[in-house]
Amino acid sequence: MWAATNAAAQPAAYPSKPIRWIVPYAAGGGSDFLARTIGQTLSTQVGQPVLVDNKPGGNTALGAAETARAPADGYTVLSADNGTMVFNPALYKSLSYSPTKDLAPVTLMGRFPMILVVGANSGIASAQDFIAQARAKPGSMNYASAGAGSPHHLGMELLKVQSKVFMVHVPYRGAAPALADVAGGQVPAMMVDMAAGAGFIKGGKVKALAVANATRLPQLPDVPTFAELGIKNVEAAALVGMVVPAATPPDVVNALNKSVVAAINEPGVRKRLIDFGVEPVGNTPAQFAELLRNETTRWQKLITDLKITLD
Repeated sequence: MWAATNAAAQPAAYPSKPIRWIVPYAAGGGSDFLARTIGQTLSTQVGQPVLVDNKPGGNTALGAAETARAPADGYTVLSADNGTMVFNPALYKSLSYSPTKDLAPVTLMGRFPMILVVGANSGIASAQDFIAQARAKPGSMNYASAGAGSPHHLGMELLKVQSKVFMVHVPYRGAAPALADVAGGQVPAMMVDMAAGAGFIKGGKVKALAVANATRLPQLPDVPTFAELGIKNVEAAALVGMVVPAATPPDVVNALNKSVVAAINEPGVRKRLIDFGVEPVGNTPAQFAELLRNETTRWQKLITDLKITLD
């Protein structure tokens, strides 16, 4: 009798019901693709539905705040990028959530390294040529971005600081319209990730000059890194990880981590991510937390020094 009562008191093994995966962007973008690709395999592996719920708004703050308020039981997870976890606290005077107090890291799922591109008919032959032209007439050259406060925007601001040039920022509502204007010659250049820019780059509409990554990208083996060109410390990427409400029990976080990392490392999933333009990662909660601390130090200093604000 005691054994039966004790067994009934034991919590069901995690997960024992559907997992809700909040994506703080509209359907169809890179974060959405990442969640749906990994989520499909995750669902098969854990034997429970994984339901992607798109909650765009507030530069990801809407989805982050909803996750922060959710029960801390592992059944609500969030795709959180460096905007959510690193940039927003420095860009806004007040936020509806705290990345450090309200959310707990599970794993970094993937990286979207930034690439400097110019219009195919711009006459700019190399990254050095681009920087030389920008230096020759400070402030006369504009650059586009996928939006103010995005990794695309801050990656270019980092390049400006490291190469000592002055250019004017022209923010767009997403990478696609920005790329269209770079391709059309309305704006000379932008930073873009491979997932958003692959069609334009492969189609010859824009020219890739350099990658803001430690190594060359497998999809663009002939495009050098900034470091190879002598421009140091220009590394920028959209980092997309999974987080959960901060009070989620460690054993649930660890179980979720193992399942998500296993899904990322499934050969078919890895191939789909790489083909899309994502660098798959899949690390531990501690490694993801350490990365977020380092990224916060690096980027919040840049945002503060340049007085960038979205308020």
